[in-house]
Amino acid sequence: MEADREPTTVPTATKRPARRIPLVWIVPVLTALIGAWLAWDTFSKRGPTITIAFESAGGLQAGQSQLKFKDVTMGTVKSLAVSPDFSQVIVTVETTREAIPLLSDKTVFWVVKPQLFAGRISGLDTLLSGSYIGMLPSAEKGKAERHFVGRDNPPVLPVSAPGTVFKLETRRVGSISLGSPIFYRDIEVGTVLGWDLGHMARDVTVHAFVRAPFDKYVHEDSLFWNASGLSVKLGANGIQLQMESVKALLLGGIAFESNPGTTAPVAGANHSFPLYANHDAAKTAGFGRRLHLLSYFEHSVSGLEVGADVTLHGLKIGEVTDVGLVYDPKVDRIVVPVRYQVEGERIAGVAASAGARNVPLGSVAAEMVKRGFRATLQSSNLITGQKVVAIEFVPDAPPAELRREGNDFVIPSTETGGFDAITRSAAELLSKINRIDFQGIGKSLAGTLKGVDDTINGPQMKKTLASLEVTIADVQDVARKLDAGASPALARLPEMARKLDDTLAQANRLVASMNSAYGNDSRFSREIDRLLPQLNEMTRSFRALADLLSRHPEALIKGRSNTGKE
Repeated sequence: MEADREPTTVPTATKRPARRIPLVWIVPVLTALIGAWLAWDTFSKRGPTITIAFESAGGLQAGQSQLKFKDVTMGTVKSLAVSPDFSQVIVTVETTREAIPLLSDKTVFWVVKPQLFAGRISGLDTLLSGSYIGMLPSAEKGKAERHFVGRDNPPVLPVSAPGTVFKLETRRVGSISLGSPIFYRDIEVGTVLGWDLGHMARDVTVHAFVRAPFDKYVHEDSLFWNASGLSVKLGANGIQLQMESVKALLLGGIAFESNPGTTAPVAGANHSFPLYANHDAAKTAGFGRRLHLLSYFEHSVSGLEVGADVTLHGLKIGEVTDVGLVYDPKVDRIVVPVRYQVEGERIAGVAASAGARNVPLGSVAAEMVKRGFRATLQSSNLITGQKVVAIEFVPDAPPAELRREGNDFVIPSTETGGFDAITRSAAELLSKINRIDFQGIGKSLAGTLKGVDDTINGPQMKKTLASLEVTIADVQDVARKLDAGASPALARLPEMARKLDDTLAQANRLVASMNSAYGNDSRFSREIDRLLPQLNEMTRSFRALADLLSRHPEALIKGRSNTGKE
């Protein structure tokens, strides 16, 4: 039975291949891979760490405040620290990879916060989000930089604004400020970017930006002037107020204009222009060539200042540039040299005539001096005492010639003409009156009156009156005697009448004789007829003289004027 039993099969173990990675490690591996990818992504997007020095932190907070360009985040503030000399705040910023091309030595940084700057309010969005650092790269390529100095105020002009920057030369900035507007035909077309000193700090260069397409209206002969504040003029139409805009009144401003018919080319970038004080000064400068003149005055020039007008026939043709004092050995006294410049082309036809004859304006001035071209001082305002240099033609002026001192033509001066001449003449007359010895005259008059009083009240006058009384008594006695003898005289009246008729006849004959000698047809009568018109002419002359003196009493002092007007 046991032999018939089949043998049992013993199972054999098989070897299975082991798993290489257990399932329990899948999660850690995935986690590590994700972490590595995140780390790589973070470091690949991270830019360099930079430092920016500010005057103050301005609301910045480490770990929260950001660095932005056009509202795009370019970094985050990492830390804030005070500089070793305690003068600045050093802000450390971790930037992004996108910020690398923007970090050059020409990039500008500032703290964005609510503020009023350059006539506009900026940074209002930071009231909710907090302050952040703004940046503005330059269009010009610069060297890579990691340490910067921030600004207190944002830049006035975005880097992407199209336009042209011009340089304006002036002695004084006045009320022009950073961000002041620039006007063309009352339209705001640009802004002031700033200024710097030049020529040993003797003048100021203002950087003016004019936006496109208005920059094409700026030609090389364009005129720029300070349009700040309010202009007040008193004329025949009353008081006139003029200003460019309220913004120009508050922030200052600049205006420019170009001649519509100009042939000058369009000005390029950084072209230099003079900046005039006002519109009138700019218009005056638009007359082209100028003559630099010099006149010496021997009397007081009180009220004459630099910038005072130079007039001809009451119209402005230039302005005073310098007033000084100098000793003149020729006259052995101190004189006042007054330098001024005039625009010869203001006189229509003079410049054209000189150009047609190919004659310089200096030769024209020399000819005018020979004809009586003289410089005088006149009061332009009797209340303030301001004076102007008036150019006049004096027909009876002493002969003189135009001479030159350096670049200046010397114009002879005269003290005649104008209100000042009348004042000086009146002062001289008063001086002569003051030299009269009124005290001596008074004493002499008092002595004379005393002598008259002594004569009237003296004994001699009393004797004279007594003698006169006796004489009157004698006359009365004679009159009584005449009355007593009047009766015989009346008896003789017929004889006296007859003699009177004879006398009348003789008188008639005498009259006839005189008529023949001095009648209408006589020579005497003809002489009288010629004499009477002459007497009439003399009477009219005296009447004209009286009228002239009533209208021009100053003619007694300076004589009759030769202006052709009565």
